[in-house]
Amino acid sequence: MTQKKTENKDLLTRLRDAGEDALQKVGELPAGKKMLEALNGLRDRVDELQHRMKRMDELEKRIEALEKAAKKPSPRRLTTTAASKKKTS
Repeated sequence: MTQKKTENKDLLTRLRDAGEDALQKVGELPAGKKMLEALNGLRDRVDELQHRMKRMDELEKRIEALEKAAKKPSPRRLTTTAASKKKTS
């Protein structure tokens, strides 16, 4: 089992190194820098979108709570006009 973990680590290390090498080669290409800049910009926009969606989830929970509260029947109260009608009768 220990040997298997070592092999997995070696494989993951090799994959990581290969990925880093590939990114370096892409950066050396004429259009590679623009592509990497676009990918970084995309990452930033996705992060911003995730933060916005998190806030949307919070708002949806608040709306659900308000809708649930609105569906509950409110206790009947006598209004001033109803109270005055009772007194005159």
